[in-house]
Order: sequence, then C-alpha cells, then structure tokens
Amino acid sequence: MALGWSPVGLNFEISSKFIYNCLMISYITGKIILRKDKFIIVETGGVGYKIFLSQKTFSKLSPDADRVVFFCFQNVKEDALDLYGFLTHEELEFFETLMDVRGVGPKSALDIASLGSLESIKDKILKQDEKIFAGIPGIGLKKAQTIILELTGKIKLLDSLKNKVSADPAEDALTQLGFSHHQAK
Repeated sequence: MALGWSPVGLNFEISSKFIYNCLMISYITGKIILRKDKFIIVETGGVGYKIFLSQKTFSKLSPDADRVVFFCFQNVKEDALDLYGFLTHEELEFFETLMDVRGVGPKSALDIASLGSLESIKDKILKQDEKIFAGIPGIGLKKAQTIILELTGKIKLLDSLKNKVSADPAEDALTQLGFSHHQAK
C-alpha cells in the first residue's frame, strides 16, 4: 500500500493492484527508431518506448516497416518499468499466463514464447513434453515439470472459454474443475 495526497490535504491509500490496473501501458503504435538484440525503441507522440521482444516477434517484423503495433505487458519493479511487446493479443494472454507460474519471470516467459507458434507450444505443454524447455537458461527439469503442471489446466480453461461462451461463467469454471454439469448448476 502507498499513501497518497489529495488537493484537500487528505491522505488516502493506493494499492499496487490499483496502480497495475489503471496506469498500465497495454498498447503502443509508432515507428521503430532503434533495433537491438533483445529490444526495440518505438517512437510515438514524441516519446521513445523501450520494448523487449521475443526472437519470434523480431523475426516477424519487417525491416522497412513504417508503423508497428504492439500489445504490451508492463512489468513494474522497484528499480524499473519494463515493457514487453507482442504482435497479437493471444500472445500477450499466453505471456501473462506464463507470468502467473511460480518461478517464471518475464525474461524466461519471452524465451518460452520464442519456442514456436503459440499453438505448437500449447500442444507440447498439453502432451507433457518437458523437452520443449531444453536450452532455456534457468529452466531445468523440475521447473519444466512445474510449468507443465501449472499451465496444463490453465491452457485447457482458456481454450474452452474461447470455444464456448456460456450464460453462466461460474458453471463453466466448476465444470473445468471436474464437477459434473448437474453439480455445477
């Protein structure tokens, strides 16, 4: 919690969740003015934003692109505010799902996102293929097993929610947890 000041002199509390939800940069469009190995700088409205990208995203960028569009994840830390960019909203959602896994940070999540197409990564995770994470720094066998274990249910839930729109989201969530449709109702 942080304390804030208002013009009338009253102190009020601002939670980190409020800051995350209200002050987050989630979309940037502009011109690439600098390309480096792991990031680019995009100029929009006279301001340059440093955006970290996966190797897969780098390979999809046209070298002579006049304007680019990125869906962004803003990582707020004590000593930095980092932006991570993605070409599609689905890639951003998958990245955010990876970030929910204990022990996976933004750099590891970007490395995982570079392993192939989004569908092939999801397919290999659902098939319990631990070899997919071979070569990613900081991810050994145990962490790979943890990632697969935590992501399997989340991927199935995301895919089922995408394919099926129901009138009762609570019922959908309960059936995903293993309850019968009758019990969920």
